[in-house]
Amino acid sequence: MASAIGMVKRVYAAFSPSPVPKSTSPKPLKFGILGAARIAPNALIIPAKTHPEVVVYAVAARSLAKAQAFAKKHGIEKAYEGYQALLDDPEVDVVYNPLPNMLHFEWTMKALAAGKHVLNEKPSADTADETREMFEFAEKKGLILLDAYHYRFHPALHRFKEIVQSGEIGKVKHVDVDMILPQSMFSEGDIRYDYSLGGGALMDLGCYAVNCIRYTASSEPTSVIATTHIPFQPSTPSADYVKNVDRRMEATLALPNDATATLRCDLSAPHKLGFIPDAFPLKLGARVEGELGSVEMFNFVMPTLYHSITVKIKGGRKRVEKVYKPKEGDKGRDWWLTYRFQLEAMVDRVRGRKPDGWVDKEDSIATMHWIEQIYEKSGLGSRPRSSYTLPN
Repeated sequence: MASAIGMVKRVYAAFSPSPVPKSTSPKPLKFGILGAARIAPNALIIPAKTHPEVVVYAVAARSLAKAQAFAKKHGIEKAYEGYQALLDDPEVDVVYNPLPNMLHFEWTMKALAAGKHVLNEKPSADTADETREMFEFAEKKGLILLDAYHYRFHPALHRFKEIVQSGEIGKVKHVDVDMILPQSMFSEGDIRYDYSLGGGALMDLGCYAVNCIRYTASSEPTSVIATTHIPFQPSTPSADYVKNVDRRMEATLALPNDATATLRCDLSAPHKLGFIPDAFPLKLGARVEGELGSVEMFNFVMPTLYHSITVKIKGGRKRVEKVYKPKEGDKGRDWWLTYRFQLEAMVDRVRGRKPDGWVDKEDSIATMHWIEQIYEKSGLGSRPRSSYTLPN
């Protein structure tokens, strides 16, 4: 009962926070959003309400009416028709880019060219080369670029990795990560199924899994051993239907010291017996098997809502941990969403302060590199590179 009450309190505080007064010194950072995306409220707008140094100042969409409707709904001061108009606003300090994957490269590069820091939605882009170019350009401009792997900033994940590194479960032998969503969460026309926009289960869900394997194991894979996939098949294929989009992807990777890792991601797992979701209960978990035991984290992606970290030692010893509050000295509250922890880190970096966690250039590049390696092994190939070229 106490656990359920705690969850209700956290969820209410996270999604209906009491706004805090904005700082006058230093002046709040003004964020601009590219696109009236559905993820923007949870990823930025709600977390910004409780950050004294953040104001969500502007939003741009392809149509002015859409931008204005979004701005009115969320209390945003400026609405722009077209993304470049927002980038041309000198008041915008930081750009949040939640556009479709294919557009990440072009509009992140344009935002950096305009002198804006960028919080870029995951995955970085369609290719590792594009990711490298983005970060190198940010470095050249002296700007902060962060890929929004928000789960990486929550103290529960930090504790999960701490247990792995402590040696309690012994030498790592295998890492498992599942990102399985139930059928009908996304319509057939969703951008996640559009190859030209960088669609695919590995891009949308698998980027978390690849990143989590690398983070948890504290090492890079050495090869892709095997893959299996189920292609997305619309009920009525159009003439331009491309079969290179994976609805489901499974891959096994080789890790150093004879260890292995397996990821499974599915955008639309079919129902069992016609009505029971295959992803019930939720399959959003990471598990590390060691020589002495194992540690498993349920719901590593949205741990604020509810999660568990289960440690099993060979011989029978078992315990369950839940970590909602950060370590003493670190910033955060038990109701902070992963996005709120991420926003804290982003602001700290922009302000020249040391954040409690970070996803750096090499981390982002490596994640995209192994996504491409998995796609190559599967025969589906990388998603199409952007045709955009930064003017000299």
